[in-house]
Amino acid sequence: MPDQLLFAIEVTLNGLMAGVLYALVALGFVLIFKASGIFNYSQGVMALFAALTLVGIMEGQVPFAHLINAVFGTELHHFGWHVPALAAIVLTMVVMIALAWAVNRFIFRHLVGQAPIILFMATIGLAYFLEGLGDLMWGSDIKTLDVGLPQGINLWIDETTYEAFGYGFFIDNLDIVATIIAALLVAGLVLFSQYTKQGRALRAVADDHQAALSVGISLNFIWVLVWSLAGFVALVAGIMWGAKSGVQFSLSLIALKALPVLMLGGFTSIPGAIVGGLIIGVGEKLFEFLVGPLVGGATENWFAYVLALIFLVFRPQGLFGEKIIERV
Repeated sequence: MPDQLLFAIEVTLNGLMAGVLYALVALGFVLIFKASGIFNYSQGVMALFAALTLVGIMEGQVPFAHLINAVFGTELHHFGWHVPALAAIVLTMVVMIALAWAVNRFIFRHLVGQAPIILFMATIGLAYFLEGLGDLMWGSDIKTLDVGLPQGINLWIDETTYEAFGYGFFIDNLDIVATIIAALLVAGLVLFSQYTKQGRALRAVADDHQAALSVGISLNFIWVLVWSLAGFVALVAGIMWGAKSGVQFSLSLIALKALPVLMLGGFTSIPGAIVGGLIIGVGEKLFEFLVGPLVGGATENWFAYVLALIFLVFRPQGLFGEKIIERV
C-alpha cells in the first residue's frame, strides 16, 4: 500500500478522534437550544469552569485564595489534602447543578417569553461572568488535569498496523476513550429525549414557553434540568480537553470550533452534533494534509468556518436540523 495512502488513513482516524471532542462541546449547545431555544454562548466557558473546579477540588486548593490573601494578608493556598478523581468529579457535578439552579433563579426565570436575542445576550454576559469567577476562584495559571485516563500512543494499534502495512498508526488512547464516552453520551441523551416524560417536556418547552406552562409543565424545573445536563456535558468535555492540552483559559475558545459543527449538524439534533463534529474533524485534518503544504499550512484555523459558510448558503438548517418555514 502506498505510503501516502497510509498517511491519509492515519490522518483520517485522528480526525475522527478530534471530531468527537468537538462534538462533545456541541452537544451542550444542542441540549440547551433544543429545550429552551437559547443559543448558549457560555457553553465553552462552562467546560473551562468545570475543568478548573475539578482540578481545584482534586488538589485541595482553597477557592478565592488570592482574594482572601489580598484582603486579610494571609498565606492560604491549599487545604493540605487531595481528593480522589471519582469523588472530585461527583463534587464538581454538584457544583455544576448548583450553577444551573443559580442561572435559572437569577437570570432566565426573569426572561421567560423574551425575544431570542435577549436570551442570547444574557448568555454572553454569563460567559464573561463565569470566566472571571473561574479566575477569582482558582487562578489563571495553566493546570495539569489527571483523572487516570490512559494517554499516549495505543501500542496494540501501532503494532497491528505495522505488521499489516509496515507502518504503525499513531492513535492516542485518550482519543479512543473520548470516542467511547461520546457514543455513550449520545445514546443516553437520545433515549432520554425520546422516551422519558422529562425529555418530552424539554421538547414542549422548546416549541413554546407559554404553551408548555399552560399544560402544567414547570419551566423552572425544565431549565434547571437542561442546564444541569449541559453542565454535565461541559464537565466531560472539559475533562477530555483538559487532560489533552492542560486546563487553561484558552480552553473556552473550543466553543468557537463547535459553531461550524452546529451549522453542519443542525442546532436541534443530538446525532447531528456528532456527525457534524466528525465531518469537521476529518475534513480539517485531510485538508491540512492534502492542501496545506500547497498554501503554506495553518488551514485548520479556517477550514471549518469556510465549510460552515458553504452550508449556510445551501442548507442553513444543517444536515439534521428541522427546516423552518414562516409565513409573512
